[in-house]
Amino acid sequence: MKFVCSKEAILNEIIYSMDFTSQRNSLSITSNVYLETFNDRLLIRATDQKLGFSTEISVQTLEQGKTTVFCEKFLNILRSLPDTTIQFTASDGIFAIKPTDQSIDFKLRTVGAEEFPSLEEPQDAPFFSIPQKSFTDMSNQTMFAISEDETRYFLCGLYLERNASGMNMVATDGRRLSIVERTFEENLPMFPPVIIPQKFFVELKKLSTDEGMLELSITENLLFARIAQRTFYTTLIKGQYPNYRRVIPDAQTYSCTMRIQDMLDALKRVSLLVENKAKRIFLDISEAGVLLTSDESEVGEAKEIIACQYEGPDSKVSLNYTYLLNPLKVMEGEYFSINFTEPTRAMTVKPESNRDYFHIIMPMQPNA
Repeated sequence: MKFVCSKEAILNEIIYSMDFTSQRNSLSITSNVYLETFNDRLLIRATDQKLGFSTEISVQTLEQGKTTVFCEKFLNILRSLPDTTIQFTASDGIFAIKPTDQSIDFKLRTVGAEEFPSLEEPQDAPFFSIPQKSFTDMSNQTMFAISEDETRYFLCGLYLERNASGMNMVATDGRRLSIVERTFEENLPMFPPVIIPQKFFVELKKLSTDEGMLELSITENLLFARIAQRTFYTTLIKGQYPNYRRVIPDAQTYSCTMRIQDMLDALKRVSLLVENKAKRIFLDISEAGVLLTSDESEVGEAKEIIACQYEGPDSKVSLNYTYLLNPLKVMEGEYFSINFTEPTRAMTVKPESNRDYFHIIMPMQPNA
């Protein structure tokens, strides 16, 4: 195996590949990246057995062949090299890396390509196209509500389902819920609801340019994504997702409207003196404004009042401030509202206008 290409062309793809390898055990074949040359193309593959990645780049193939090398060391070597053309040669268990016109010569030990696991294929599920930005925006509006409790593994991912004109994306950890109900102009196939691991969206954000289309294929156990020449997939989370509709209030009596930036700034300041593990703050909502207060502690206490538009009785709400901070960080527009009937029951946080997402927060009980 022998091929020549620029450092820039191969470096980007190895950077992406690295995230799909298993680095816990450097002796495992899944810590390696698969390389195969044919017809002036280089095929690159990586997998940790749960996620997989494949891509192709143009190279000058001098000798066809295939091999695998330890991805982390390969990446570190590429990063250290000058920006020039590089010749790569695999022979007798050694992968040689030699920049042209340079007195630099690296050699890595290889593992035979036949040892590398096969990547999953979409099989019968066709790909369908949606705008990249729309899908990544959906994950940005929900991902922070994913549970970190691995004993409730079915909540450790984003729930994706078809609706009448598009898709819904949902995340909940049992104390908050975020949902996007998005309409797509594209013709989407029907598919059963799926639970997608968080890491899929972490990698999607790295690979996405937020321009052009994203191709998806959903099977019973796998989700495939394709952007240009790069294809990657994840194993889906098995389990029964809870009936999230039950926690969404049909109607709420009171609505308090504020500027998003006012609340963000106040939360960041008041939370500086939040010492308890529950991250609790208090919101005193009245027609005169919203008073944010930290729990009084040995360190001290913080208070701040922000303007609001509200008609209703004075109400005191106790909540984990991150449950309000996280959605406001990614919320669009200038204003948002907190909607509630009683200060101890579910609150709905909505952006202004008729946007297609909202968030449910369960307040803490007064004696919590």
